[in-house]
Amino acid sequence: MARRDFGVAFGIPEPWTSELQGWRERLGDPNAAGIPPHITLLPPTSLPADTLHDVEEHLRVVAAGERPFELHLQGSGTFRPVSPVVFVPLAQGTTDCARVQTKVHTGPLAGELSFPYHPHVTVAHDLPEPTLDDAFVALSDYEARFTVWGFTLFEQDPHGIWRPQRDFPFGRGGLPGPAEAPGMI
Repeated sequence: MARRDFGVAFGIPEPWTSELQGWRERLGDPNAAGIPPHITLLPPTSLPADTLHDVEEHLRVVAAGERPFELHLQGSGTFRPVSPVVFVPLAQGTTDCARVQTKVHTGPLAGELSFPYHPHVTVAHDLPEPTLDDAFVALSDYEARFTVWGFTLFEQDPHGIWRPQRDFPFGRGGLPGPAEAPGMI
């Protein structure tokens, strides 16, 4: 049976998505072009192609039961030595992200996670230690505040690029949201 790789994430609105993407590119992260800035709800997951309808209906129900919330990104963090990652952590919105993530990981998307859920925005991954050190210092005073309006289902294309497939706005049952505007992720 054919399988497809999916993920679910909160997108980062402009101007912060361009800022964070720029950091990732300047640091030389090889994933910069293929992974837009985001906060993961469902990590890359291989699913049978014929389950997409059930997955979308599940995500619609989860989103319909939620309301927008404020998110505050602040500073820098790292998962080293466990994983070679530097990220921007959340100063506000962690509980809201965890609540939504728990709901997403039920029904057709239930499964084991490799690590405990820790909402963040990755800015450097699998880079040399000095580059990770530089990223950690350079982003130590980073700050962004915005409203989370819903989440997006992504699919990885054959070239490894994660492409938005459908938005799931909170409280509206899957009607078009901000990420479906031309040029937005």
